[in-house]
Amino acid sequence: MPTDYLLFIHGVNTHYKGTTPNYADELFDQIKSSASSPSRSLEKITIYWGDVTNPQEEQLRAAYKASPLWERFWFREFRETTLLQFAGDAALYLSRYVGSQVVDLIKDQTLQGLSNFTPDDRLHLITHSMGTVILFDILFSSRWAEPDISGYDSATAIRNIIFGISPNQTQGIKIGSITTMGSPIAIFSLMDAKQSMQDAKNTQNKTSTHDIAPRLEQLLASLYQEIGRRLPWSNFAHPGDPIAYPLGTLLPRLVDGESRYLDVQDMLTHPADLSDFVTEPFSQTLLALLHGGTAHSSYWHSLEVAQGIAQSIRQAR
Repeated sequence: MPTDYLLFIHGVNTHYKGTTPNYADELFDQIKSSASSPSRSLEKITIYWGDVTNPQEEQLRAAYKASPLWERFWFREFRETTLLQFAGDAALYLSRYVGSQVVDLIKDQTLQGLSNFTPDDRLHLITHSMGTVILFDILFSSRWAEPDISGYDSATAIRNIIFGISPNQTQGIKIGSITTMGSPIAIFSLMDAKQSMQDAKNTQNKTSTHDIAPRLEQLLASLYQEIGRRLPWSNFAHPGDPIAYPLGTLLPRLVDGESRYLDVQDMLTHPADLSDFVTEPFSQTLLALLHGGTAHSSYWHSLEVAQGIAQSIRQAR
């Protein structure tokens, strides 16, 4: 029986107790109840990288607290948790040392999860927060293209198992849909800003090492040629999530500029804990920002998100 593989990758501040990561269990169960089919099975691949950055962030947190001025700073809890975890994870992943450790972990889990895929199977990418940036960086950025760097072998192994990514564009499992939740990829797209005229004249500096656009367009074009339709991409954003941004107008500009390959849908999730009456005046206050951490993690428990992903899976079939 053909299989739809659902690959989940988490963002910041995700941990678990036990032997296997369970952060996606509730969402997967809700998806399964909405997308079940007698002709296809659903399999879960839960990627976990959350412990890699802990030691460095704990050292930085201890340094903050050692300052005699720390107790006079406002929003200390926000600084020590949400802000440090997001900015810290981003900075540490972009560093070569920690980034390569994350890539190695993701390679092992991805290859194990897809060890038995067949040509009729499909892969659905479901990414949250910083996990979007990490996965797309591994799949598409040129910073992993140098054979003599740490992480090259692992990044290449992941790319080789996905259809449409060079050098083995015609091999691997085909992506059926992409779902992003609370994604900051819009911010990180600034790393792919157009070059100055001076840079453009330098043959050694043609592209950013973090530019995902060329390989992403290559994958999308290969998929389009193979299946004859645009790839569904659902971007879920809670209105109170400070990390979430719309992607519908950004992604086509990053790729082909004409939406030939992508069907991007931005979808606002509805706050379950606030009435519509309270939400509007509340939305622009500092209290709403402090509520942002709850909003940022809400997608994993949202029936609305699960039903949207299930619809994308059915569409891919």
